[in-house]
Amino acid sequence: MEKLNTFYQHLIEWGTSYLTSTDTYIQASIIVGAFIVAGLIFRIVKGRVENRIDRLRISYRLKQSLHNIKLLIFPLLTLLFLLPAKFVAAQESLAFDFGLGSAVINLLMAWIIIRILVQFIQNGALRNSLALSIWFLAALNILGILDETITALDALGMNIGELRISALTVVKGIFAIFILVYIANITTTLVERKVKTVDGLSMASKVLLTKVIRIFLITLAILIGITTAGIDLSLLAVFSGALGLGIGFGLQKGISNLFSGLLLLMDKSIKPGDVIELPNGAFGWIAHMGGRYTEVVTRDNKSFLIPNEDFITQQVINWSHGSSLIRIEVTFGVSYSSDPHQIKELAEEAARKPSRVVDDPAPVCHLTAFGDSSIDFSLRLWITDAQEGLTNVRGEVMLALWDTFKENDINIPFPHREVFIHNPPQADTVKTKKA
Repeated sequence: MEKLNTFYQHLIEWGTSYLTSTDTYIQASIIVGAFIVAGLIFRIVKGRVENRIDRLRISYRLKQSLHNIKLLIFPLLTLLFLLPAKFVAAQESLAFDFGLGSAVINLLMAWIIIRILVQFIQNGALRNSLALSIWFLAALNILGILDETITALDALGMNIGELRISALTVVKGIFAIFILVYIANITTTLVERKVKTVDGLSMASKVLLTKVIRIFLITLAILIGITTAGIDLSLLAVFSGALGLGIGFGLQKGISNLFSGLLLLMDKSIKPGDVIELPNGAFGWIAHMGGRYTEVVTRDNKSFLIPNEDFITQQVINWSHGSSLIRIEVTFGVSYSSDPHQIKELAEEAARKPSRVVDDPAPVCHLTAFGDSSIDFSLRLWITDAQEGLTNVRGEVMLALWDTFKENDINIPFPHREVFIHNPPQADTVKTKKA
């Protein structure tokens, strides 16, 4: 606490002496004027620069980086107006203190350099947060109060048994975890791309391997970040146990879905690329298996995000489990004047015409019933690419049946309705009375 009071006292004394100086007001006027003029010029040239960037024939990622760097035109213009003022202030005839202006120049230069260096980060929120954090440290160093700030943050803290937690410890821990987790994510992404190119592993094994690596690296990054902050993990045993129990109850569903996803990948009951049937009767293929949910994409491009736990606790219809063969049934009827033996042969031949119908098992046609006005048949065929749709291949088979029946003069019966109009006898009686 004594260090903190000393820091505050020095800060008040510096502010009192500096704010009463005439040079301070001159510098403030120059800095504000430079910002205003730079802002006006930036508003004029902003649209033109955006149009030129949009017309460039470059990749989308590079174009987005140029749009981000475009915002640096404003601090660059401000620098162009402040640098001559710094040169004038250094002249003997007009010599005056330009320390505040020099600090602003250094801050602007640091911001420009940092913003350019962090453009490799694709996530916008992460990029901005990292840039602000680095610039804040640079600003404290430029202003010469980095050591005092560290001392003040270290003075703000409390003791938990033998463990002391200060504001400095928390800031260092958060920053270290932030950086290490980001590095772990980048490493996992690179490993995932490498694993996908391995031909000897199945798709489920690749996903399982990348998930295990991601969990391991992120956990390791968090532990290293806490240790880097100066916190002894052994002193947090009781606290972490209570915290873990609370987190376990709060994140029960999330953890359950995480381990359910790992279990699904290990037993290979479902895996990316499988075609499954949803409870509402629709079907789709598994596009992605995440830590919390599995994404199922239907033929109409709707994504169903289903919790992994549902695939463990509920019934799952997996069309691709064990074999990718899917049977399709087409029912039809012909008139009684047709030969059933001929119909069976013609139907099986027509079912082989669509390219998606496999030859083994071969299509087969069965007579199923003698209906009221038709002989009913069931045509069964097999495909291996259900993710490409069922209705389209069923339609192709029905068109092939139609063409075949037309060529062989086979009629498909359909219901007829006859309407008879009778004159009621009451109408004839009324006409007689009137006559």
